[in-house]
Amino acid sequence: MPNENNKQVILKIIGAAVVVFILVYAAITIIGPDEKSLDGVVKDINVNAVPHPMGHVDVSPDLKNSLSEDLPDISRYPPQVDSSTPSYIEIFSSTEKAGSGADGWLTEVARDFNDAGIMIDGKQVSIRLRGIPSGEAADYIISGKYLPDAYTPSNELWGELIISRGVKAELVEERLAGNVAGVLLTKSKKDELVNKHGAVNTRTITDAVANKELAMGYTNPFASSTGLNFLISTLYTFDSSNLLSDKAKAGFEGFQANIPVVAYTTLQMRESAKSGVLDGFVLEYQTYVNTPDIGYYEFIPFGFRHDSPMYAIGDLSEEKMKILNEFVEFSQQEKYQILATEYGFNGFNEYQSETGPVSGDVIIQSQKLWKEKKKPICAVFVADVSGSMMGEPLNNLKDSLLKGQYYIGEDNMIGLASYSNDVNIDLPISRFDLNQRALFVGAVNDLQACGSTATFDAIAVAMKMIEDQRDADPDLRPVIFVLSDGETNKGHSLNDIKDIVEDLGIPIYTIGYNADLPALQAISSINEAASINADTDDVVYKLGNLFNAEM
Repeated sequence: MPNENNKQVILKIIGAAVVVFILVYAAITIIGPDEKSLDGVVKDINVNAVPHPMGHVDVSPDLKNSLSEDLPDISRYPPQVDSSTPSYIEIFSSTEKAGSGADGWLTEVARDFNDAGIMIDGKQVSIRLRGIPSGEAADYIISGKYLPDAYTPSNELWGELIISRGVKAELVEERLAGNVAGVLLTKSKKDELVNKHGAVNTRTITDAVANKELAMGYTNPFASSTGLNFLISTLYTFDSSNLLSDKAKAGFEGFQANIPVVAYTTLQMRESAKSGVLDGFVLEYQTYVNTPDIGYYEFIPFGFRHDSPMYAIGDLSEEKMKILNEFVEFSQQEKYQILATEYGFNGFNEYQSETGPVSGDVIIQSQKLWKEKKKPICAVFVADVSGSMMGEPLNNLKDSLLKGQYYIGEDNMIGLASYSNDVNIDLPISRFDLNQRALFVGAVNDLQACGSTATFDAIAVAMKMIEDQRDADPDLRPVIFVLSDGETNKGHSLNDIKDIVEDLGIPIYTIGYNADLPALQAISSINEAASINADTDDVVYKLGNLFNAEM
């Protein structure tokens, strides 16, 4: 039993603790929250709750075709090499080989082909080459919006996919130049996995992610060749005999629940890795060897090879087929294969695919499964309705949201805020079921432009909305989408909220309408999100892919 002196000491300690508690409570109550905290910023903002009527929602939109319908005119992708003769073929090529510099291998081959004066049946022939991302090129072909004569994606998965969608496509050449996809891991993480599992491959990586031993990121499998490859390869590890079995689905669901980042772009994923958010991510080998600032990652090949197959599209004439075969043969000359090697291709020639053939129907169903099994997010759309958005910018903003909302799954938590002088909460966060979707449409339709531009006030309010929701469900994955012209002339500044954004780790995607793009990019770069220019005619297509990646 404590003696009298000990009792007095204990009472004094308790008394002091009570006094400290009272003083802290009084400071919070009377003085209010720290002005540099989120609550401190929000308390100075005039926030209004604005009700809106429900809008009309198509309960069964044809998403399979609608994204393709929103493709921009093909002039959005001018040819890297144009035809120089009346007799020619047009080729869609993936961008890692139809760009410039180290990404311009096929560009250089096509230029040399056109300069070579090659004759077929007494006529000089040439090539028109367009560099288009493999997934987007597949959408052009499937939709019929623009058909090339030939298509060389990064891997054969896209070829199987377009064939399953009714496109006549003939595999002419399995390999123009060798390449592989890989998982990039820090050396310490690779050593850790080797010590625990004995090896590093797709199976050990998926197990490590499912067991929360590895923070892994990959790109959108609706748009990215490497992302699609990783999706199919992951399903294969869970059930090699049936990628869509209950066993494969259950394994993938456990794996996907622990993926912190599915990136809209490769650049976004690389930035997430550099910031320390990720232990590993996916990338093609050719890109890896041409990107010095990620050389400290170790490259582990996985899945299907990325050997740039060549497909003939549709019913080509005899002349066009001869031109295509001649060009393929031209590209295989030793000098061009040496050039390909210099540009980072033809590495890991010994690597053989871990997976067997997969039909296009299975690929499409796998994409659908990925969409269904993603971890739901908690997102707030923040719409600029200041006077500078009046007219076409606001109309385009509304159109983007009204069309883009169909790509948001119903299990996500969605809210909407708008801002000018003040900040309006137009739609409190709730599950995006049919009722919430209709309220979202009604609120978007009601948006009207006037007043000044308090962008960072609105972002603060959106963060507060999300944090309040996360109090009830801490596992929600937060995202903010800011749709604006980038101008800010009222309220808080970026410096006022930057530390808060960093501390909360909420990615803020920005979509610019007639915008000051650097100002928006400064917001998105805080937590490695993407910034989209909405002034191009492919904005709805871009947003559809962004929402597919995130929601």
